Amino acid sequence: YAKMATVSLSFNIDSPRWDQSTFVGRLKHFLNITDPRTVLVPEEELDQAKALVEGCRAGLVPPGSSQEQLLYAKKLYDSAFHPDSGEKMNLIGRMSFQVPGGMAITGCMLQFYRTVPAVVFWQWVNQSFNAFVNYTNRNAASPISLRQIGVAYVTATGAALATAVGLNLYTKRAPPLLARWVPFAAVAAANCVNIPMMRQQEIINGITVTDENNNELGRSRRAAVKGIAQVVLSRITMAAPGMIILPIIMERLEKFTFMQRIRVLHGPLQVLLCGGFLLFMVPAACALFPQRCSLALADLEVELRDSIVAKHGDKVPYVYFNKGL
Repeated sequence: YAKMATVSLSFNIDSPRWDQSTFVGRLKHFLNITDPRTVLVPEEELDQAKALVEGCRAGLVPPGSSQEQLLYAKKLYDSAFHPDSGEKMNLIGRMSFQVPGGMAITGCMLQFYRTVPAVVFWQWVNQSFNAFVNYTNRNAASPISLRQIGVAYVTATGAALATAVGLNLYTKRAPPLLARWVPFAAVAAANCVNIPMMRQQEIINGITVTDENNNELGRSRRAAVKGIAQVVLSRITMAAPGMIILPIIMERLEKFTFMQRIRVLHGPLQVLLCGGFLLFMVPAACALFPQRCSLALADLEVELRDSIVAKHGDKVPYVYFNKGL
């Protein structure tokens, strides 16, 4: 298990390759781990990447390993395994699946918005997809029961359908462009319900907060609220450009004669364009806020703040926690 010359003795596989205190650094990080090509990597290769990462953490680097190989293994590990539990995430829920999965569903929502049955079907499909994503990327230290998952799913789907169907009927006499924006309004409304409901245990019981050196300090509900609020904003931002700008593009394109002759291709075209938006927006939205979120000691619950001050004095000005994605 000797370290080879190709790997620096100071190499730490868990150290971020880019500065995570800046948006550009976080963007580079998420461009790396949300790479949609990683969804095609075989399960065996993902397991090998996990073994390599865990071995590297223990100081056991296989002979002949290069730093590039270790970094690629970490990329696969981050794309497929939960940062809290280390368990392999389901394929649909991984952020690396957001581009292929999201582009297909979003493209169909934007294409089939005119009739109520189509709106109902595609909003249901989207909320089912979101439920997978939200559950997969929750803070794993806060378990959630099947009943709570069911309630969250039904509530979010209901909110999306009520918004979509209500606005769809309301915009019948409005300019066509407004009707095209209905799917985004439904997605935004559902995100405001789906994510907090799916992660309600974190709000009820709090999430684990640590000091700068990852020493546990207690559980905080306020930290959970801050983390979930940031995730909601990130998810809405992720969908916004494609679902707001693309309808404007399609509205103008469809006035051309050649577009009117190829109506059957409008759906596939919207799916591809959605993919173009999501290819950048998935990592950009994930990078809006640091993954390792912080909260000032003064903003914590009184009991927890007093407990930390009693044990550590003024040595812990901030607490840290994983906000989820």
